[in-house]
Amino acid sequence: MSAPRFRFTVAARDGKARTGTIEMQRGTVRTPAFMPVGTAGTVKAMKPETVRTTGTDIILGNTYHLMLRPGAERVARLGGLHRFMMWDRPILTDSGGYQVMSLSDLRKLTEKGVEFSSHIDGSRHLLTPERSMEIQRLLGSDIVMAFDECPRADRPFAEIEASMEISMRWARRSRDGFDRGAEHASRSALFGIQQGALDEGLRRRSADALREIGFDGYAIGGLAVGEGQEAMFATLDFAPAMLPEDSPRYLMGVGKPDDLVGAVERGVDMFDCVLPTRSGRNGQAFTWTGPLNLRNARHTEDQAPLDERCACAVCATYSRAYLHHLVKAGEILGAMLMSEHNIAFYQQLMQAMRDAIGAGSFAIFAREFRHDYLANTA
Repeated sequence: MSAPRFRFTVAARDGKARTGTIEMQRGTVRTPAFMPVGTAGTVKAMKPETVRTTGTDIILGNTYHLMLRPGAERVARLGGLHRFMMWDRPILTDSGGYQVMSLSDLRKLTEKGVEFSSHIDGSRHLLTPERSMEIQRLLGSDIVMAFDECPRADRPFAEIEASMEISMRWARRSRDGFDRGAEHASRSALFGIQQGALDEGLRRRSADALREIGFDGYAIGGLAVGEGQEAMFATLDFAPAMLPEDSPRYLMGVGKPDDLVGAVERGVDMFDCVLPTRSGRNGQAFTWTGPLNLRNARHTEDQAPLDERCACAVCATYSRAYLHHLVKAGEILGAMLMSEHNIAFYQQLMQAMRDAIGAGSFAIFAREFRHDYLANTA
């Protein structure tokens, strides 16, 4: 029997938290799932085979960056993104909308789409829902994201409302554009993105519009853009439940380990964030007892591993003293090892949450995790 195009199954629930699987033709994704970010066809400072050894089932690729360099058409001629970067597991690609807004100073938004200048060479481009679907098809994405706009949560209500409404119109065009690529649509999935910032009424209207269009999965967008954890959690207290129970819920761009635990507690199934690799490149390790700054002099002669409880190859092999040396010396190996540890830690955290949900002990796990992790977090 051939693998399904897309099938989401919930195996166990514990409160709002749930664990299950997403089955696709390139493999099964265990949920709750964390997706390392492969912005430009690479999870920074990590080989694809190393990413896989951490327990990663799926990674994220970036439509905006790949369309500008090396170009979606070129990637397609070279066999698609999976072959290009030598990753044979599922890939989710974002729509490009967020980067257009955050990286380009010269941009013009209209009903048609967004015209912008490349941050690389200043060349002009028009990104529309239809073009976003085409780019993600050329890349060979397994999970395609609808094209949307993502304003900051502190913008005026009228601006956030207008942004949500145009994102919903773009969601319909994304659905239509995705469906026109019949061959790609027959083996991939399309996710819609709920918008509305922190407002419950706008979130409801957005969720209703997305339900009417119909998607394989649903993302919660417009959070982790400066509003703070308390406001994010307050929104997650109501936003996930507005989305279909039988589809995965994906919180975009999140986050710190305690963010992930709190979001799973509130019913979220999928996450992505640059934090573990970016922090690793800057000398910060995540551990079960909180973040660790390897630049600190106290690690100069510390022969202990980064984390006694961590099962990754870095903790089994290298001392804090050696990693401190690599970080201080600016050695590339330091970025590689720290990134590997951080991604492995995130995947161990996801597995621990899956196990706790399956055992019906998630509330105990979450309480103990926060006690240990936040005790040493400034």
